[in-house]
Amino acid sequence: MQEEITDGWSDVFDDFVARFAGRFGRVESRRRVVSYLRGLLSETERKNGWTLAETVGDDGPQGMQRVLNHYVWDAEALRDDVRDAVVELLGDPEQGILILDETGFLKKGVRSAGVARQYSGTAGRIENSQIGVFLAYGSEKGRALIDRELYLPKGWTSDRERCRAAGIEDDVEFATKPDLGLRMLQRAVEAGIPFGWVTADEVYGQTSRIRLWLEDHEIPHVLAVPKSQMVITMEFFGQARADELISQPADDEWKSLNCGNGAHGPRVYDWAAAAIRPWRREGWDHWLLARRSLTDPTDIAYYICFSPTGTPLGELVRIAGSRWMVEECFQAAKNETGLDHYQVRGYTAWYRHITLSMAALAFLAILRAEAKKGVPKPIPRDPSYP
Repeated sequence: MQEEITDGWSDVFDDFVARFAGRFGRVESRRRVVSYLRGLLSETERKNGWTLAETVGDDGPQGMQRVLNHYVWDAEALRDDVRDAVVELLGDPEQGILILDETGFLKKGVRSAGVARQYSGTAGRIENSQIGVFLAYGSEKGRALIDRELYLPKGWTSDRERCRAAGIEDDVEFATKPDLGLRMLQRAVEAGIPFGWVTADEVYGQTSRIRLWLEDHEIPHVLAVPKSQMVITMEFFGQARADELISQPADDEWKSLNCGNGAHGPRVYDWAAAAIRPWRREGWDHWLLARRSLTDPTDIAYYICFSPTGTPLGELVRIAGSRWMVEECFQAAKNETGLDHYQVRGYTAWYRHITLSMAALAFLAILRAEAKKGVPKPIPRDPSYP
């Protein structure tokens, strides 16, 4: 974390943890969770049981381990509390965006829930890792993670003894990453989260059941798809690959547009769109959107879009470029709130740590929002805070 949680921010922190204090029936567990959050928000470089204990003055990691493994509390209920806090702060029913993505957690051994040799985007190769699927919420006010699921490969769900050893109940069945993503989108809609758009990378965009579910619920979306994605053209019963259809626009039909400012300034690409799906519901359009590199014309990314009729190209471009928000969440959560620093094997413990890390990330979003309002500058931390 860039700035310490300080006495100057104690009222903000008190209000934040009060939102979910009732999830913990005993005073000891409630205090331990507060200590765990403080440890995640500290400047400790590696945030495991030992270092979190040292940060709050414990002699050993037993207390922190009890938070993840032994105390009785509902990580799903706390997830909902975190989501509600994020939406209260960042919610925008028109410009708010739900973003699906995944991240890898490199692990050793074979006993941690879901661990396997599988492709990890974090490493950029096949590694021994766990994969978490996440839902982020973003708007002009900020961004944060609001939901999470641990992907369990078939090698796990087909071996119930192995599952039981990792605390995975017999009713937990195999689900693909898109299945997990759709599950989280459904939870967000059922909870009444205010948002205007959904976006996701190719893993989720190429899955038709996600696109159809979003269409059935009239949810605008811009979803990345591979160049081999087959789309219905405007010709009668015509079909074409994405890269074949989008190769037709002339050079003067590409428009250079900024899809958002990154760490190095505006992210400008050439963009083009082709109408698809001639059978449409009234008031809605379907587009195949393409993003072309300014320096390498062969580097083209593709998106299937579903949007209200009259939506300008610039708005589709903005949504396509918003996936950087979830990448920023992953980077901040891993660097600042210990998202990938856990040392647990159990299924429940994974969800508990990840949820607390998400809570810490949400608190950072609250701090930054308060800072914009002119909250006094931080002063040294009050060590007497319980």
